Amino acid sequence: MSTAEEHATATVSTPSDREIRIERVFEAPIERVWQAFTDPELLAQWWGRGNKLVIERMEVERGGHWRFVEHSSDGVHGFEGRFREVTPMERLVQTFEWDGMPGYVAIDTAVFEDLGDGRTRVVTTSLFHTPDERDGMLASGMADGLNQSYAALDDLLRTFG
Repeated sequence: MSTAEEHATATVSTPSDREIRIERVFEAPIERVWQAFTDPELLAQWWGRGNKLVIERMEVERGGHWRFVEHSSDGVHGFEGRFREVTPMERLVQTFEWDGMPGYVAIDTAVFEDLGDGRTRVVTTSLFHTPDERDGMLASGMADGLNQSYAALDDLLRTFG
């Protein structure tokens, strides 16, 4: 199995009753992966699983507001939050809320690790308010959607930079 095939899907685990941990290795240098996560023009090309994604706001700074609206075959879905920490090429910490469940806010921490061989590991930990909220997210099919988005990110990372 090649390196790309080994990392074709994200590893999803539950380190505690309120957390979801997602680990994925990308075949691209950390600078390109960071840019794909923080540049609205690039983010719009992969985050929505191939659906049209409108980036209404993307203020990548502490306290900055972000808002994305995904247009899919099953409707329009809005997501938003605020950045709590932005440490370039190292960490993004942000709140995450879906319009379909207002008031249910998760805190996502993404850690970027340069593996030194042109690959980058991204580990995202989502912390939910209650175990039921975490379990609801797991039951929503989030892992499938995430892997679709990450496959689109793989394609994007091969075409720019």
